[in-house]
Amino acid sequence: MAEYGYTVIYEPLSEGGYQVIVPALPGIVTYGRALEEAREMARDAILCHLRGLLKDGEENP
Repeated sequence: MAEYGYTVIYEPLSEGGYQVIVPALPGIVTYGRALEEAREMARDAILCHLRGLLKDGEENP
């Protein structure tokens, strides 16, 4: 698989943890209790999204 770079936004939540969005990949929203967990969740979500695009024969944004 090719290597891509995406902007990831980590938004601290008032109740704790971080909400994560990836603007270039609509529909990706995830969460982590700590910043490192949020980063791992973002990586997993991006990989799943890109695998789905590949499976459907669509191009990566």
